[in-house]
Amino acid sequence: MTESSPPAPAATVEGGHDDTPGPGDLPESAAAGDASAPAAHSPDLRGGTITLAATPIGNVSDASLRLRRALEQADLIAAEDTRRLRSLAQRLDVEPDGRVIAFHEHNERERAPELLEAARAGLRVLVVSDAGMPSVSDPGYRLVQAAVREQVPVTVAPGPSAVLTALALSGLASDRFCFEGFLPRKPGERRRALESLATQERTMIFLESPRRVHDSLAAMAEVLGTDRPAALCRELTKTHEQVLRTSLSELARATADGVLGEVVLVVAGAEPVVASPEAAARKALALAEAGMRLKAAAAQAAGEAGLRPNEVYRAALELRDTAD
Repeated sequence: MTESSPPAPAATVEGGHDDTPGPGDLPESAAAGDASAPAAHSPDLRGGTITLAATPIGNVSDASLRLRRALEQADLIAAEDTRRLRSLAQRLDVEPDGRVIAFHEHNERERAPELLEAARAGLRVLVVSDAGMPSVSDPGYRLVQAAVREQVPVTVAPGPSAVLTALALSGLASDRFCFEGFLPRKPGERRRALESLATQERTMIFLESPRRVHDSLAAMAEVLGTDRPAALCRELTKTHEQVLRTSLSELARATADGVLGEVVLVVAGAEPVVASPEAAARKALALAEAGMRLKAAAAQAAGEAGLRPNEVYRAALELRDTAD
């Protein structure tokens, strides 16, 4: 994960869905048992395809078999930092056979056409970041957009993720969550970003620099609430892994003297707001005063509040009679 990488749109995930493909979801060749169709569980790279591969976020033992095979088989490896990539390969006792080029936030736009052209030529193209999954707060999503636009196949060799590891360790609700990346550096922009999330009911995940984590936590406590449950996850999967689970205000105090290492913050979502029939009725009366029929106004106000129209209509009549 790279702090200065351009932020991708916030990602949202909700649980409870069965995404298991049925026969109708398979390509015709695979559904028919065509021998030319790629094996469903093959770890090998395919020519003419761009593969995004996750790398360890701290513990080299988390490197997958697919990553090792991919590093050996790729014709072209696009690495966020070529020196780190070679160091990782050495620790994995793997010798990359393909050409290794730099692919980072400063040259992503310029490099993308080269990678697309290599895939079109039938080469096996591998994209890796310094740690974790490319495209998740790291270079990659623009390349995927371009590949989709130009109909170049893209696939993923999944693996470690600081975002999901922190969520799993946080002890906070994981059925619905959103990833917000890095908060803005400037205090005013940071506060506005947090204010836009104040009523967000999903668990929120942030990446933060150890230099700014205290300021961000202090701002979160002020905007989101001092007692909002949160977890600070530091040095995930490493020897000195640490997870602090407490309130935002306590985390702000705990980081006053600074912290070391990569940090992921997981913050509980806001408590659901219980809609008030009386408040919806007042809105319905205001709409009625502006010229809308009361029944229609009650239906609109009820829809916005998630209440039953008849309930809001009766409350509006009672308020109107009381006022009279």
